[in-house]
Amino acid sequence: MLFSAFLQFHNSSVLLCPRDLHANRLDGAIPPELGKLGSLLELRLSNNRLTGTIPASNDSNMESTNSNDQIGLCQLSQLTDIDLSYNFLVGDIPTCLKQIQRSSLVGNCFQDNDTSNRPLQQCEINQDTGKDNHTDENEQKGLPEPLWLLILEVIAAVSFLCLLTLCTITGLRRCRARSSGSGNSAPWTRAVSWKEKTVISIDDDLLVNVPKISRQELAEACEDFSNIIGSSHETVVYKGTLKDGREIAVVSLSISVHYWNEYVELYFQKEVIEMARLSHENVAKLVGYCKESEPFSRMLVFQYPPNGTLYEHLHDGEGWQLSWPRRMKLALAIARALRYLHTELQPPFAAAALTSSSIYLTEDYSPKIIDFERWRYLVSKPGLGSVNGGSVNSITDSRHKRFMDVQANAFAFGVILLELISGRASVSKDTGDLVDWAMKHLEHPEEFSKLVDERLQRQSVNQESLGIVCNVVNLCIDPEPSRRPSMSMIAAILEEGIEASAATLMRDSSLAWAEAELAIS
Repeated sequence: MLFSAFLQFHNSSVLLCPRDLHANRLDGAIPPELGKLGSLLELRLSNNRLTGTIPASNDSNMESTNSNDQIGLCQLSQLTDIDLSYNFLVGDIPTCLKQIQRSSLVGNCFQDNDTSNRPLQQCEINQDTGKDNHTDENEQKGLPEPLWLLILEVIAAVSFLCLLTLCTITGLRRCRARSSGSGNSAPWTRAVSWKEKTVISIDDDLLVNVPKISRQELAEACEDFSNIIGSSHETVVYKGTLKDGREIAVVSLSISVHYWNEYVELYFQKEVIEMARLSHENVAKLVGYCKESEPFSRMLVFQYPPNGTLYEHLHDGEGWQLSWPRRMKLALAIARALRYLHTELQPPFAAAALTSSSIYLTEDYSPKIIDFERWRYLVSKPGLGSVNGGSVNSITDSRHKRFMDVQANAFAFGVILLELISGRASVSKDTGDLVDWAMKHLEHPEEFSKLVDERLQRQSVNQESLGIVCNVVNLCIDPEPSRRPSMSMIAAILEEGIEASAATLMRDSSLAWAEAELAIS
């Protein structure tokens, strides 16, 4: 048990522990003495063979009631980042760790059904092995430890510390060399060669609950990948129809096998798991994924709403089809979808690029959010802000940033509301930036009507709902992100205001009632 031996080598007053111990082939239980590292900010123990339960606090077994004597991970008040994924940990997840990302706990043997655990067979085999090792330890318990073994342990611990110090110094020198810009060699080339020395265990069984679709089946569905509906430096999006008649959008990651390594594969698997957990009527469902070696393929398959994007309907000459009641219905549905992603999911999920182009419409004009741009963080090419050449920490940090970037989604929703009201694009060569143009009218309630799409002037635009939406826009586009309200609050404001104004509209005009009924149905 290398982990325990390493910690036992130090006395409790000078306890040391590297913050990043992932993929070090550590086994045994997590020592509760880690709770004494009060200034520890991050702890990465992923991709090892750690067993047992997560030590929370064992102060109940101690005579002292002083809080300083308590040990366990729950005592680490300054700990902000922890990753225990891909081990063999069992039991319940401590309450103090309930709020961390689920992706940091996947690949274990917890009793918590909300976490993506290892297959039961793997857990049972590891537990049997652990029992045998425990029996051997009990048989030897009480026997004095040979002097030569004690010396060997001390030498091993000292050697480990020397190696760790050498690696730290080497890393600092490389960072200084990069910042000085010396030499013409590409930093990402050196980083890749460093990572090839580390073995990361990739467990394909973690995706067992997500349908896997063959490349051949997708090629047939997408007319031999000729039906392209979108592309970028990072992805190509195809449209197709499966044999069962379902229309699909296939996102193919534009990356060659030369740049694909264990870290990126692990990231890909975690992202598939995150996308598969989304289940809302206004969020496009992940149908499955494709993973093949010949030819190298990594693809995501989503359900495809057949009625185009909200951007196309608003800005490509079809805006007349979107009446005011229908636009209000779209605003409500998108707000409810974001409320689900931000507050009903734990941990929260934020769209990487929320725009009117990422909102697709069904035949009855029901919106579906599809996060195609999410994968640009994964497959950015070296030299363009790539994560391929960086460390696994940069990948984890980018995932964490996108999970918590809900304030940016609130701003994007405010822009979408402006597009629904005005019929203008967010950025245009003719009119410039939509937010800048709208601000001069949003500051004066009597000028709200000047924001309304000219194609709606002849229709009955409910002034009450217009005022409510404009007030919500003001909240969403606040320059200070911390002052923007949550999507839960925004959705509640829209639900109460728009539904009340719709009821008034139906009482005042039978024609308007018929129009609203048609839009809401």
